[in-house]
Amino acid sequence: MSGQAALSGLAVLVTGASSGIGRATALAAARAGADVAVTYLTNEAGAQSVAHEIRALGRRAFVTQLDLASDASIRAVGPAARDALGRLDVWINNAGADILTGPAGALPDVDKLDLLLAVDLRGTMLASWEAARLLGAGGGGVIINMSWDHVLTGMPGRNPEMFAAVKGGVLAFSKSLARTAAPLVRVNVLAPGWIETSFGEGLDEESRRSIAASTPLGRWGTPEDVARAAVFLASSDASFVTGQAILVGGGTVM
Repeated sequence: MSGQAALSGLAVLVTGASSGIGRATALAAARAGADVAVTYLTNEAGAQSVAHEIRALGRRAFVTQLDLASDASIRAVGPAARDALGRLDVWINNAGADILTGPAGALPDVDKLDLLLAVDLRGTMLASWEAARLLGAGGGGVIINMSWDHVLTGMPGRNPEMFAAVKGGVLAFSKSLARTAAPLVRVNVLAPGWIETSFGEGLDEESRRSIAASTPLGRWGTPEDVARAAVFLASSDASFVTGQAILVGGGTVM
């Protein structure tokens, strides 16, 4: 990959970019030469902080709120980003519902399931359709969706069951969309594994060590590990890659 110039001159939209993997992806895109649209649901301060860092790198940034449970919000975000940045080339659907930490972690299982279906599956599908329409009309581009490495093997537990069903749906949907949107728009999937996000930080030290020890590469992943894979898929280095999933999980799932 051509380092700092990998995304030179492009405009990238990253949903859920106020923290975690989304934040790292937005900053990695800016370092690779892209202007970046940053979306958030509730953490506006985090999104503005990311935008400040992007501008410090000499790139343009646009911040806007996005609610993936709202059809109107999804329809509005792409044109707003395109108008603010002058173009739109890459749409990264990173945002998702958090059913593990915060208030949603205490919800009944059915409410958690409804939230995941509304945001992670339905929201990703609607956003992807909007992205495919917008990018296709602009001459082409790239869509990157987020799945989960364990959808390929499964994991015991009620939360993993729901997460696997929803993120497995994202994976299957993205493969079909890749065929529909070709040849103008490439559609690929990132499937992170154990990544150092707020969930990982909340685990006890014994659990953290056990997970690292069970990972062939011997450590937890970082948001930057996922972000670097996103930059690759967004770049011309991946110009003959579509309908594929890259597992960013240190080899836990192969």
